[in-house]
Amino acid sequence: MDKLSLQNPLFATYVVAASLMILKVVAMSWLTVVRMMQVNGGFRSPEDLRKTPLNPSPDPKQLERNEAVDRIRRIQLNDLENVPFFLIASFLYILTEPSLIAARLLLYGYVASRLAHFAAYFTAQTHDVRATLWTIGSLILIYLTCWPLLVALGF
Repeated sequence: MDKLSLQNPLFATYVVAASLMILKVVAMSWLTVVRMMQVNGGFRSPEDLRKTPLNPSPDPKQLERNEAVDRIRRIQLNDLENVPFFLIASFLYILTEPSLIAARLLLYGYVASRLAHFAAYFTAQTHDVRATLWTIGSLILIYLTCWPLLVALGF
């Protein structure tokens, strides 16, 4: 069976986990726009104050920082700092042909940790909660990275 076929349950597991993470990152952009529209602010660029059909009454206050919008931007930045590494590390991991149960636990565990991290950040939980959820994902990512390295080195 071809390793990079959806008939391969390992690759299918990767496709599901990777797709969910990509959709989550993209969703943050949409959520930012929704928040900006809800609060009519949190804009970043001076040209955003031009009168348009979507902004019929521009106001310089729209360029002021807005915590509701900035919170989503911070979540997205955190995703952009973490998810690309997961996409690469988990792909390399499945190429080593680990057990299906291990792959599912690790890849879906990472996805769950990132979704829980989002929920904690979105609802303004304490740093300790967010850090714990981030740490779970980070430890999974370290494992996903080290396993193929060790296999490649012959261990």
